[in-house]
Amino acid sequence: MAVRHAASLLLLGLLALLHTWGARAAVEVTMKDKVEAFLGDAAQITCRFTSDDGIGSSGGIIIEWFYVESPSYSQKIYHLESLHHTVEKNTPYTDRLTVNNTGTPGEVVLTIRDVQLSDEVEFICHVKSLTDGTGEGRTQLRVFKTPEFPTIEGVKKGISVSDPPSKIGTCEVKNGYPKPSITWYRNNMPLRNIPDVVDIVHSVTTESSGLYSVNCVLTMKVKKEDKKAAFYCEAKYFVPGTAKMTETEHINITVYYPPTAVHMSVDSPKGKIREGDTVELHCSCDGNRPSQEFTIKKDSQRLGETTAVLEKVTRLNSGVYQCNVMDLDTFEELSTNTTVFVNYLDEAVVEPKGTALVVQKKEFTASCNALSSLHTDTTWLKNGKEVSKGHHLSLKDVTYDHAGMYICVVTAPEIPGMQTNGSLQVNVQGPPEITEKDFNEKETAEKDVELSCHVRGYPSPKITWTTSDGKVISSASQTKTEVGAKSVVKVKVTSDMTVFCNSSNDFGTDSVTYNIKATITKHTTTPATTTTTISTTTIAAANTTINTSTTTNAASPRSTVKAEIAKPSEKGKQGSNGVIIAVIIICILLLAILGSVLYFLYKKGKICNRSGKQDFTKEKSSKDKIMVEMKNDNTEEAILLGVNGEKQLPSEQ
Repeated sequence: MAVRHAASLLLLGLLALLHTWGARAAVEVTMKDKVEAFLGDAAQITCRFTSDDGIGSSGGIIIEWFYVESPSYSQKIYHLESLHHTVEKNTPYTDRLTVNNTGTPGEVVLTIRDVQLSDEVEFICHVKSLTDGTGEGRTQLRVFKTPEFPTIEGVKKGISVSDPPSKIGTCEVKNGYPKPSITWYRNNMPLRNIPDVVDIVHSVTTESSGLYSVNCVLTMKVKKEDKKAAFYCEAKYFVPGTAKMTETEHINITVYYPPTAVHMSVDSPKGKIREGDTVELHCSCDGNRPSQEFTIKKDSQRLGETTAVLEKVTRLNSGVYQCNVMDLDTFEELSTNTTVFVNYLDEAVVEPKGTALVVQKKEFTASCNALSSLHTDTTWLKNGKEVSKGHHLSLKDVTYDHAGMYICVVTAPEIPGMQTNGSLQVNVQGPPEITEKDFNEKETAEKDVELSCHVRGYPSPKITWTTSDGKVISSASQTKTEVGAKSVVKVKVTSDMTVFCNSSNDFGTDSVTYNIKATITKHTTTPATTTTTISTTTIAAANTTINTSTTTNAASPRSTVKAEIAKPSEKGKQGSNGVIIAVIIICILLLAILGSVLYFLYKKGKICNRSGKQDFTKEKSSKDKIMVEMKNDNTEEAILLGVNGEKQLPSEQ
């Protein structure tokens, strides 16, 4: 009895031990919750399992892979038992899956090639041991496809602020998976639906490929500030392990709004306006409705719309110009105005006008003014040089030096180049005054001498030319000058002469004397030697005396009268020299023959006896002596012959 009881206890203990061992032999499977892969890539799902027989024990282990086709049905796609494995046929994965050991005990990997959108299901790894212990794990496969770059298209026509909420634009992103999302932005701020203000409508399209395309339309009531707003979209999509965002390009819309202010400007020229300028008036406003109309006018006269051009303006163009803008839809009108002032500078007015007559030694005052809208400066000029500043010209103790043309220049310094001129001729009343009284000696080799005579005085003096014998030279010319008169005469010089320049007016007379000395000096050599003739004319002016004396020294080659050797032109030399030489040679031969005959008769006593010899040189001619100097080639002695043919030694001269 006791033995039977002990056996029963032992059996119960063995059964309890066997039951406990069987429970501890259950399999544990570990898998990731999800595995992510791009469409078309390969997905790898890892299955790890353990048992009490040891980590990763594979003795008598059976591994099976399933995918969940529906919530109530799982389809087996792979079976592994001992060394035998089987890929189930006629499944979506028959040709695309492989199962491999990773080299780590208790770890296998299911690889699915060319992942498709339909592969986004749950995969089950089922592990069973020989002791009937089982375990399984599940992994969700997620598939991703990056969408195309998002696009945006804004409305082409303008939108008025008075319009109800209007379409702004459309954004679209195509062919993404999972479904991408779109967010509208205005100036970097996201837009959300606001009743009667902002309305954003999304629409999703599933393409035949199973990918998603999203379209989003923005409708909004615009404001004036939206004319410069930048609108764009942001597309958000998922990729394995993260989410990404891509922005579209920015767009602007045309917003029409009514004006609230009108502006008018004078754009040309810059600065002050003067008569003769071209002026441009511009009219603008802060509205931009196509229905608004501009008008520029002055005194109800329409001049233009947004621009009015005034050419060659005068002071009559000064005034108020008005700019009007009207909205033809609402008939609301706004206006503004601007004042245009045209500066002017009238012609200079000189008092006295034209010509002023001033008595010598008196004082004289003139004025020069010009009516102008600006401050003016006046400068007086004479012969291009400044002589006075200010509106008045004051001359004291007037002399002939003050006579002449005065120019007054009136300028407006505020506008460069704005000026006007006036003139005044000042005549100094008094007797004539010839400026050539201090005449310097003039030498010339010309046969005709030109004499000039400048006279100051008013009334304009009358000038006459006379010679010492009272003959009037009628060929003289006379012209008026600013200070008097000028006369020029040409005199033919054949001998010494005196010419007078006489001037006169109602207040007196004045004259000047020109002494013209003609000196002829002849040098003669032997017949074989060339003879040269020098003719010199010397002119001197004097105001009281007339000098007509002439000094000629026939015995000396030098003369007390200043002479200048004439230098005839090359063409005149050949002709004139030949004639002169021929004449001189003939004269010398005739004188030699005459002298020889007289000497022969004198020796024979045919003319008179020696005691009664007539002196042919007793009377001296009042004319210039003509001296002939003869030289012999073989001696340095000079023999001078007088007009009577007698020999004269140098000591007798």
